[in-house]
Amino acid sequence: MSADALPRLDRTALDRLAPETRPAVDPAALRTRVVHFGLGAFHRAHQAVYTEYAAARSGEPWGITVVAPRSAGTVRELRKQDCLYSLTERRPDGLRTRVIGSVVDALAMGPDAGAVDALLTDREVTVVSLTVTEKGYHRSPSTGGLDTAAGPVAADLAAAPDGPLTTVVGRLATGLAARMRAGAPPVSVVSCDNMADNGAALSRVVHDYIRASAWPDRGRILDRMAEAVSFPATVVDRIVPATSEADRAAGAALGVRDALPVTGEPYRQWVLEDSFAAPRPSWELDGALFVPDVAPYQLTKLRLLNGSHSALAYLGTAAGLTTIAEAMAADWGERVVRALCAEVAPTLPADGPDPVAYAEDLIVRFRNPAMHHLLRQIGCDGSLKITERWLPALRDLRARGTRTPVLELALAAWVHGTRRTAASADPAAEALSACWRAAVCPAGTVRALLRVLGAADLADDDALATAVADRLPALRAGRVEI
Repeated sequence: MSADALPRLDRTALDRLAPETRPAVDPAALRTRVVHFGLGAFHRAHQAVYTEYAAARSGEPWGITVVAPRSAGTVRELRKQDCLYSLTERRPDGLRTRVIGSVVDALAMGPDAGAVDALLTDREVTVVSLTVTEKGYHRSPSTGGLDTAAGPVAADLAAAPDGPLTTVVGRLATGLAARMRAGAPPVSVVSCDNMADNGAALSRVVHDYIRASAWPDRGRILDRMAEAVSFPATVVDRIVPATSEADRAAGAALGVRDALPVTGEPYRQWVLEDSFAAPRPSWELDGALFVPDVAPYQLTKLRLLNGSHSALAYLGTAAGLTTIAEAMAADWGERVVRALCAEVAPTLPADGPDPVAYAEDLIVRFRNPAMHHLLRQIGCDGSLKITERWLPALRDLRARGTRTPVLELALAAWVHGTRRTAASADPAAEALSACWRAAVCPAGTVRALLRVLGAADLADDDALATAVADRLPALRAGRVEI
């Protein structure tokens, strides 16, 4: 039977599924207590899974309403399926698929603005979370605060009180302000995006938005938020590749038609700062770790896992490869991961995970033959990602007088990629492209690109710019020399 002829995945189909493939909790028993901005695959393969198990094991009705900033079509498809979808774990010994049931409603941020605002002031909603990628925060590269001059942010700030808002920061800040005015209970706002100090980063842009607003009571709102809103930092980890056509067959294997399947590796981790202002799901019942300070975990993940991922993405693309698994199968793949982790290890806190053991775990995860994680997916938005993943470690090591050959190689691969049409996927694509037109020598191009990243200090490091430029000829020839 073709997939199109199968019954749609929805609540009426659950009884026909094998027990081990059904949700861990009855979706009808849940109600919205978490609002999540972002309808991407990562949230559905990570936080939604933890929340489902937390609800099942605690007996508490923690349901999630997801809010899509732009994807109204995806919202419609998810609603047709009663917000159910399948998750396939890509294990080395085969695929394991089951249905996730923790999402109870889906809204489109623009068309459903009234419903979103109502939830943000709802007394039962005590957690708001986000996976909107780094660019969704509209941070200024120079200050780290909200870029109020950015077109979408400026438009939101200028909008009428009941006018349309297009940024998540604007929608969230407006909703929190309404919550403070209504005297609703405290709430925790949880960033699950891959950024250093993501809780502090989110807190700053939200507070900056309110300060920049024309609201006459903005001072009282900020005072109330200081008591009633917390922004815990988190570290999230699970490799979730973009869904392929082959992945869509997983739902068919269950005997249903699933328009929105997701896939992921078996491994997942969630570390959260234990600073919640309000009740939350018991995520620790599914292995989440609550700690006073996430920084050691955060830095290890950003600089080793995310840093290695980005390095493999740009080096693999230069070598004409397509996936992380292909890069790991190249004669340089494992060496790059081990060497990068060893090079960066001195910049990590002593009380964090062991860098050598962490690197070995990364190699096992990256080599998983069932994973097909696309290099182009990992390499997008590079101007935002590498400023977090590589540059702080690069600064630290060079300030110590330590050699940085692997980071130089990785940076050269990114530089090489900015000349290609793929750079158009980067929010700074125009500025990156201009660097190639204006520079008179390769080292000059490197310096100009670093300045676009807001790294003038590294751009002024002539030895670094020359070392990176010297790597470019081999990369143009498709060779990775380590």
